Amino acid sequence: MQIKRLSAVFGRLRSETIQFSDGLNIIEAPNESGKSTWCAFLTAMLYGINSRERDRADYIADKNRYAPWDGTVMAGSMDCRLEGRDITISRDTRRQTAPMAEFRAVYSGTNIAIDGLTGQNCGEALLGVTREVFERSAFIRQSGLAISQDAGLERRVAALISSGEEDTSYTEAYDALKKQLNRRRYNKSGLLPALEAQQAETQAQLNRVQQLRQQETALHAQLQDLIQQQAALSDELEQCDRWEAAQKQRQLSDLTAAAQQAAQRAQAMEDQLQADHVPDTETIGRLRGAIVNLETVRKSVDKARADRDEAMKTLLRAEKAVNDSPFAGQTVEEARKEAAVPPKVSFNAAPALAVFFLMLAAAIGVTAFTLSRYSVYLSGWQTILPWSIFAVIIAAGAVISRQMQKRALKAAQNTALCKRFGTADADEITALAEAYAKAVETRDAAQADLNAKSGTAEALYSSLTNNEQGILLEVRRFAPSAFDIPTADQVLQNAARQRRALTEARTAAAEAQARQSFAAEQTPSEAPQEMVPQPARSRERAAAEYAQVQSRAAAVQSELDRLSGQLHVMGDPSELQAGLERTQDEISTLQSEYDALRLAMDTLTAANSILQNRFSPQLSRRTAELFQELSMGRYTGAALDRSFHLTAQPTGDPLQRDIQLLSAGAADQLYLAARLAICQLVLPEEKQVPIILDDALTNFDDERCAAALRLLKQEAAHRQILLFTCHSREAALLAGDPAVTVCHLGNSRSVASEC
Repeated sequence: MQIKRLSAVFGRLRSETIQFSDGLNIIEAPNESGKSTWCAFLTAMLYGINSRERDRADYIADKNRYAPWDGTVMAGSMDCRLEGRDITISRDTRRQTAPMAEFRAVYSGTNIAIDGLTGQNCGEALLGVTREVFERSAFIRQSGLAISQDAGLERRVAALISSGEEDTSYTEAYDALKKQLNRRRYNKSGLLPALEAQQAETQAQLNRVQQLRQQETALHAQLQDLIQQQAALSDELEQCDRWEAAQKQRQLSDLTAAAQQAAQRAQAMEDQLQADHVPDTETIGRLRGAIVNLETVRKSVDKARADRDEAMKTLLRAEKAVNDSPFAGQTVEEARKEAAVPPKVSFNAAPALAVFFLMLAAAIGVTAFTLSRYSVYLSGWQTILPWSIFAVIIAAGAVISRQMQKRALKAAQNTALCKRFGTADADEITALAEAYAKAVETRDAAQADLNAKSGTAEALYSSLTNNEQGILLEVRRFAPSAFDIPTADQVLQNAARQRRALTEARTAAAEAQARQSFAAEQTPSEAPQEMVPQPARSRERAAAEYAQVQSRAAAVQSELDRLSGQLHVMGDPSELQAGLERTQDEISTLQSEYDALRLAMDTLTAANSILQNRFSPQLSRRTAELFQELSMGRYTGAALDRSFHLTAQPTGDPLQRDIQLLSAGAADQLYLAARLAICQLVLPEEKQVPIILDDALTNFDDERCAAALRLLKQEAAHRQILLFTCHSREAALLAGDPAVTVCHLGNSRSVASEC
């Protein structure tokens, strides 16, 4: 088969197309440009997408890994040439849960469907191998160069070296035998261990049944003995019952007599109280409460009188404060007016007049002297100068006289104020007036308080007197000698004691009657009247022993019931014995089958060893030839065992080296050689299965890469080879070779493939 063209909506690929030629195709593209995605798409076109595969912690299922990035659905087509005819295969997605499940295969350029080609068998029909064989042989990834064992690949190899049939596989046959062997015995599980456990359980059950039978016999004997003891103790308890009934009858007679005496005593006391006209308990309590309240009222009277006396003292102190004031006898308004207006006083004005007249005489004398002596010198307006001097002296005298009068008046007023108030300061006099006003106000309040407290004391005393008279009047109705409160209180106390005694007598009579009634209920009507001998031991001891025997009997009966239930569940011993024999027969049969399966597995292993000896040389020889060519003679030998584990033999070294000891490049060469050998020997030659390599030469140096390309070019003469690489050296090494097609892919989805 030859792949000619791929178109994909797959992962990062969005409606992109790539074309291939026959022979060796080198597809060169940088990382993250979609090389691995194209390889996965090619596999999906051939074998489909497993929709039931689920993501794991370390793995993402293909249906999720390659879901289109733009949110559309997976789809694609592939044009290929098969047996001389061009065909077109397309896959589409109708349901999101089944990606690329819609399959269609037609001859190119027509709508003629290809008979027998379906989405399930497409890859196997076109390539002649299953998906597992294809991925382990012709599909070579850098991360998957190693060869893993698979039943399909094993069948192909076995067919190559044996009869040519692909229906059998050593691994599958061995696993099937091992599954049957493990079904019969695997460690402690399987049919044989289960039957052996069942056999042991049945034998233990038989032994247990025998033990339970013996225990049941012993318990029956023990139960009979306990029943006899229980009957004897029951007779003893009946004797105790008769003796206790006789005792209760005598006790009932005593209680009846005591109840009658108590009732008679209570009736006699009640008759005496009625004869003495003793009031009832409620009246006594009310009167005694009233007497107690009298003491409270009396204390209230004493307190009210004390408050009244204290108010009287307060009033006297307030009146003294008013009388001690300079304004005593005046109203508050008069006192404030007197404090605000200066007093009217008389004063001596003679000194002031004397000063005035002296100043007048001086003025006259000065004026006369001036006129007599200097008149000849004065002329015109100068003649008024003496009279001016006169006027000035007269005015000064008047002013001085007026000031002297004011000072005399002020001194007289101060003297009068000091004499009345003790001070001449107006502010102090005003303060005295205000203090007088407050004193008058305090006196009036004290007088009102005294009047109120006097009224309260008189009212309380009147109430006390009225209550005492009322109590005495009520007490003297049944105690004429009670003329004062103490005597009345004593009479009431005696009456209360008498009433309490009557109540106690009634209570005692009621209790005696209740005891008699209770005893009558407890005493059986058929109580024996004759003397009954007292039992040898108390009823408590006999009842305790009876309860113990009864409990033991119940426990034994319960144990018998439990044993009977167990025996019933365990079944008939004869049936158990028959089941044990059947189990032993089954064990014998299964053991024979187990031994036969073990022998078959050993025989199959021996046959596989012989087959492996035939298989390994052929595949190992071809792998060694290819590896020698790839390594350019550095290695001359290679070996591949049945589990596809590889070893290599360096040139000149007689020892085989495990592949894990080789360098990464040498190991990849050895893996590639083994893969190509498997392709040459296993893949159907008539199908010309293409080989796909995804960065498989990354770890090769340039020299080894050139050797690998030469080998791939030789292989391309028989089949198409698609080599995806991120390097440009492969194209450079084969530049100008007409048998090689080089295709350049861009790293952007908008860049078309250039081949």
